[in-house]
Amino acid sequence: MSDHDIPERDEDEVLAGEYALGLLPPDERAAFESRLSQDPELRALVARWQEDFAGLTEDIAPVAPPARVLPALEAQIFGPEQGAGRAGHGLWRLLAGAAAACVLIVALAVVTGVLDTGPTRPGDPAYVAEVAAEDESLLVEAAFDAEDGTLYVDRRRGGPRPGRALELWLIAGDDAPVSLGVLPDDPEAELPVSPDLRDRLAGGTLAISDEPPGGSPTGAPTGDVLAVGQITDS
Repeated sequence: MSDHDIPERDEDEVLAGEYALGLLPPDERAAFESRLSQDPELRALVARWQEDFAGLTEDIAPVAPPARVLPALEAQIFGPEQGAGRAGHGLWRLLAGAAAACVLIVALAVVTGVLDTGPTRPGDPAYVAEVAAEDESLLVEAAFDAEDGTLYVDRRRGGPRPGRALELWLIAGDDAPVSLGVLPDDPEAELPVSPDLRDRLAGGTLAISDEPPGGSPTGAPTGDVLAVGQITDS
């Protein structure tokens, strides 16, 4: 496989989604359909998108709008005298179709990564921990995703002192604490865990210390230890 194959296939992924939604201009659609007849992988991409989009509507119950909505819309667009009956059901179909297209475009952006949905807690974490202060003024929940080696953290309560930062540490057995990173301003975040530390998470302890902005300058905790929590299997 050449270095150009992967970006091209990523572009095909987006094109297949746009084709499934009927968003391609006529010339691009014709060119895409010409490729479809010769590329089974491309056909599989389109089929997958069609299946995914169809699944989005499974749990949506149809709701009929009140009868007064259409006349009110027509009156606002065309004026009270010309609005009644001018656009008819065609206008309503146009508005409904536009709304459905917006929903599907957002779904396409989420699936392809164009729209970043932010950190999400792993569905089946290998390890979890509740890192809390004695008075519970600071509470951080952590969950480790073994598949991609990231530690999801959710700061549920508390925050850094003015002009200070919160740094997360791993303490494995009698080993010295190892920094897992400075907690960002956002309550939810994902911290990458280096491969050499992942096997040390089991049975370890997470701790949060008070540090200067950017974290400890020494590679070891320099400020007060504000919260601790045992790492356990999920």
